[in-house]
Amino acid sequence: MILAAETNESLAQMSNTLIYSSMAVYTLAFLAHIAEWVLGSRSKVGRTAAALTRTKGAAAPAVTVQVKQAGGTAVLDKPKVVTRAAAGARDVPDGPGAAGGTVKGDLYGRIAVSLTALAFLVEASGVVTRALSVQRAPWGNMYEFSTTFSTVAVGVYLGFLLLKKNVRWIGLPLVTTVLLDLGVATTWLYTDSDQLVPALHSYWLWIHVSTAIFCGAVLYLGAVATLLYLFRDSYENKLANGGEPGAFARSVLERLPAAASLDKFAYRVNAAIFPLWTFTIIAGAIWAGDAWGRYWGWDAKEVWSFITWVGYAAYLHARATAGWKGRKAAYIALIAFACFLFNYYGVNIFVSSKHSYAGV
Repeated sequence: MILAAETNESLAQMSNTLIYSSMAVYTLAFLAHIAEWVLGSRSKVGRTAAALTRTKGAAAPAVTVQVKQAGGTAVLDKPKVVTRAAAGARDVPDGPGAAGGTVKGDLYGRIAVSLTALAFLVEASGVVTRALSVQRAPWGNMYEFSTTFSTVAVGVYLGFLLLKKNVRWIGLPLVTTVLLDLGVATTWLYTDSDQLVPALHSYWLWIHVSTAIFCGAVLYLGAVATLLYLFRDSYENKLANGGEPGAFARSVLERLPAAASLDKFAYRVNAAIFPLWTFTIIAGAIWAGDAWGRYWGWDAKEVWSFITWVGYAAYLHARATAGWKGRKAAYIALIAFACFLFNYYGVNIFVSSKHSYAGV
């Protein structure tokens, strides 16, 4: 018994070390992402994308790339990227990405992704070690939920990259958010390894909470895309109306995907995850029936989970309603995600509920 306790304590300390180590690697990834954006800011490709963006809504001309070869010059056609996600969307090509098209910028981008992958592996090891130390699912309190949430969010991002999706623009905001999340978790939310109350000793802990974490991670990526869509859409509107954005806005926003591309990505991930969020609420209700003898009791956590569901249902409905596509629907999506965040932080910290026993 004593040996087992000492082993569990050693595993808990190892988990803490791995989490702090992942924060160090995430910091290096953050600096590499910054270098990618800065060193790719004045590339020829970036200037070409800016010129195409300033077509004020007109169809962009075809882009050609000249490649010098021995004995002549080959001209390669580069197709224009055109996306339409909402009524009246402009036909604007996607920007060249964070690297801006420069070799050096792309090098730092690859380094940033590699460091992010390494940090993900280290953090995931910390989460698994925490689970071994308590011999249960590693999401019994807010500290464990936060570390697992950030791990899953980065894992989803890396999964998109493995599928060859153009999502490297998420890298910088994602790594920044993960560092903030882990900083809050290790500073204010840390809880020593311990067993849970009897009500939580159920296989539904694995099903309900794991799906909630995965849903939150995907909804976070959708919220980032939605927020960037609003900035990029304002930028494109300003150009279309003859305005002149500042140097910082041109340097950053013209390298992002077009507003229509960001809008489409946000809609697809939110729509894809909505059925799973519905299942999460249903699974929680079934678990409540087993643990407390009632399926729904208007507990604060249950209420805000339902409010979040209504928010995303309203967003999906708005996307299908004339006059509500685009910015109006985006505002609803951000409000829905704010409800998700309050359901996690606000309800757990400031509201007394049946879920409070999970501890901080």
